[in-house]
Amino acid sequence: MTVIGFVGLGAMGAAMAGRLLGIAGNQVHGTNRTRSKAEALIAQGLWWHDTPREVAVSSDVVISMITDDAALSAIADGPDGILAGLRPGSLYIDMSTVSPRASRELAARVSAAGAAMVDAPVSGSVPAARDGGLTIMVGGTDEGFKAAEPVLTQLGKVTHVGLNGHGLLLKLAINTSLAAQMVAFSEGLLLAQRGGVDPAVAIKVMTDSAIGSPMLRARAPLVLDLPDQAWFNIQLMHKDIRLAREVGHEEGVLLPSAAAIEVVLREAEKLGYGHRDIAGLFEVLAKATA
Repeated sequence: MTVIGFVGLGAMGAAMAGRLLGIAGNQVHGTNRTRSKAEALIAQGLWWHDTPREVAVSSDVVISMITDDAALSAIADGPDGILAGLRPGSLYIDMSTVSPRASRELAARVSAAGAAMVDAPVSGSVPAARDGGLTIMVGGTDEGFKAAEPVLTQLGKVTHVGLNGHGLLLKLAINTSLAAQMVAFSEGLLLAQRGGVDPAVAIKVMTDSAIGSPMLRARAPLVLDLPDQAWFNIQLMHKDIRLAREVGHEEGVLLPSAAAIEVVLREAEKLGYGHRDIAGLFEVLAKATA
């Protein structure tokens, strides 16, 4: 029996915890800021705890999936945080998309406590999390990666990409490209639609063409029928682009597409699309160019 703790049971975290619950040999403990979001998982067998510390105390491996640096500090620090409950020799896997700097700093404190930490952000949305189809990039020591691999392979394809923080660096690189693809696709579709092409026809041809990446093929149907429940919302994408630009500034890397994308994301939030899926960028551009 592998006892896995899960802190952060939002849309992605709940999908991942649900998958782990469904695999024989796992016992999953968890907590979330809002218990109501975990009720379905509790019904499936999740062991609920009131604090991240209690989850860490009860688990061999602790996983977290939260939104940003501030949330990471909130679940990791203080008397009720993960650090207070980690046992020597235990493993902490943070799968959030936070700044590489914040992750490295936390990894150093985890190591000082006698435990190990890896950053393991994911590429993929809620359906991929449910199906075990995530792409997971892991930053950390060889020993940390080997300890994390058996759990992470239950969630997707796993690659050790380097030292602590390197998984996050690669995730930000991927999301910069992903956002650029979504904006460019929306621009092209809007151009075709305004010129008189049936948008459904345009979507089929575009996704069958050379630009039809797996991400675009999966999201294109959402563009004309935007779901109420986001797979990956615009507010989170904006956070990732800001992080990418911060790292770019630190490393002296020019990121012109990220700068242009942020203009569109700010407009999206201004129009009330912050919690809508990134497929909503098509509607944002349509309204901005009406």
